[in-house]
Amino acid sequence: MTAVLERPFPVALTLRRGAARVLLDNWTGTATVPSRTLYPHQWSWDSAFIAIGLRHLSARRAQRELESLLAAQWADGRIPHIVFNPAQPHDAYFPSPDFWQSSTAGRQSGAPAAPETSGIVQPPVHALAAWLVHQADPAESDRRGFLARVHPRLAAWHDYLLTRRDLGGGGLAAVVHPWEPGMDNSPCWDGSLRRVGPAAPGTYRRADLDHGQAADRPTDLDYGRYVRLATDYRATGYDDRATDHAFAVEDPCFNALLIASERALAAMARHLGGSGTEHEQRAQALTERLVDRLWDEEAGLFRALDLVAGGPIGERGVTGLVPLLVPGLPADIARRLADTVTGPHFRAPATGLVPSYDLTGHAFDPQRYWRGPAWFNTAWLVHRGLRTHGHHERADELRRGFLAEAGRSGFAEYIDPTTGAGRGARNFSWTAALTLDLLHTEAAQEEEPLP
Repeated sequence: MTAVLERPFPVALTLRRGAARVLLDNWTGTATVPSRTLYPHQWSWDSAFIAIGLRHLSARRAQRELESLLAAQWADGRIPHIVFNPAQPHDAYFPSPDFWQSSTAGRQSGAPAAPETSGIVQPPVHALAAWLVHQADPAESDRRGFLARVHPRLAAWHDYLLTRRDLGGGGLAAVVHPWEPGMDNSPCWDGSLRRVGPAAPGTYRRADLDHGQAADRPTDLDYGRYVRLATDYRATGYDDRATDHAFAVEDPCFNALLIASERALAAMARHLGGSGTEHEQRAQALTERLVDRLWDEEAGLFRALDLVAGGPIGERGVTGLVPLLVPGLPADIARRLADTVTGPHFRAPATGLVPSYDLTGHAFDPQRYWRGPAWFNTAWLVHRGLRTHGHHERADELRRGFLAEAGRSGFAEYIDPTTGAGRGARNFSWTAALTLDLLHTEAAQEEEPLP
């Protein structure tokens, strides 16, 4: 980051200081909350993205971010999507610890006695984050035994996904709740959710509407369905084999991140003196399965697969573009994906970011949560994918748009892709963290200054 600070470009300096301030303000002493208001606990894939940015400020703190999350791992290997802060009152967020009841309802599935967690998961970006954190300061990482401690935990996490979550029998991991792929309210899940009867109004209270605008958030009907799915899962003790899943989907983004993280585990294993061959072989096999099961040649992107209905989901979501980050992707598929990123369905000229859902789609909504807004974490993933496959000019354009919108929006949770207006929470941690990472990329590449 020294190179960025020494440049006479005040925009970059202001961005770096602002992003660092967000992460400092959202630090709890053991982890970083996504937002002090809307999300006052630790979230799984948020912490992975946060660690990727924190490594440019403090490799030690980035390690602690991941270690605190892994301390809540279940004995069956799953990393829960929320680790609850016991200092927060239960009504600060819903679903709260007394809803999930992890230490009691999840005991047979290996939930820890403490801390309390949710019972579902989020995308497995953690091993990729851990490897990038190690690379930021290998000497400090080795001195603390960081990789030696996290590698077996991350390997157990992947084993859980590839065994208990192979619900379709095709070798890919399935998600069992719309919150698990991280793109909670995407139109991609609408058809699958119609099978789910919502929880009765009055049986729960939505805390999200205390801090977010109703026009930005999921509808009451969708939220009722989310609650019903979580309640049914809890009733079986969060046992994937005992639950009759009404929602079971193979998601492209989720599995692409699993592939990238398997490659990261291979690199870790080699650094620790092993061969890494098993992880490389799994990454290759997963890549082949991803292409065979989810690639849609006509659409030029990957489709999610509804395992209950037994067919591909016809909606175009940003989840179908994220597999671009997989290094072993066939070259012709990588080219098609890069073209789709800049094609009419996903190019938003006003902002330069990637909308979460097809701009021309029937359900596109530029403001509502994951139904159209552009998110900074998916932009970071697509940017990494473009660079991975040599599309540097497009990657640079996306990076410039990302940095401009992050600063303009006050590090918003997401933005309206058609106007650039910030939506959701402000001073959002992964937006700030990934801003730091892309500023570092700019410094490392010695490219042109920010606009």
